[in-house]
Amino acid sequence: MRNRPIPGSSGRVRAIRTLGDPVLHAPCEPVSDFGPELARLVEDLFATMYAHRGVGLAANQIGVPLRVFVHDCPDDEEVRHLGHVVNPRPPVVDGIVLRGPEGCLSLPGIEAGTERHDHAVVEGLNVDGEPVRVEGTGFFARALQHECDHLEGIVYSDRLTGWRRARTLRTARRTPWGRGIGGG
Repeated sequence: MRNRPIPGSSGRVRAIRTLGDPVLHAPCEPVSDFGPELARLVEDLFATMYAHRGVGLAANQIGVPLRVFVHDCPDDEEVRHLGHVVNPRPPVVDGIVLRGPEGCLSLPGIEAGTERHDHAVVEGLNVDGEPVRVEGTGFFARALQHECDHLEGIVYSDRLTGWRRARTLRTARRTPWGRGIGGG
């Protein structure tokens, strides 16, 4: 029997900001108010993530420059990891570095091989201000690093170099949402 609502079930689906939007390229501010507005934001993040079939979503991706992200992501063993982190500290990463396909709801339809560590630990708070610790391996470790990057104003394409970066930005500029993206 369920005693908790499904995350996002009372949330509002919001528009996702795309590559080139200034809110995606600036570090987010720490959350200081752990009241009902934060709880609504987390619900909206879940609703928006599910509506767009993502596995994680950071607040700045819906135009809110606060240090909050949600996730519903499997690891490489298909174990589901569901939750949120407020004011995460930078992830502690270790293990091997793997280049794997990475996409982003802010770069819809585009993937690129991106290097990430195979293990990540993120510590922060929940919506009630209580400590949380999230640990991930494989695909989930990649997602944790990706969402923490968003909160620092880093989009995965910023981590690319050479032809991967050039190809990704060229592809983005050819999309209806990416016409204003500069070179580089």
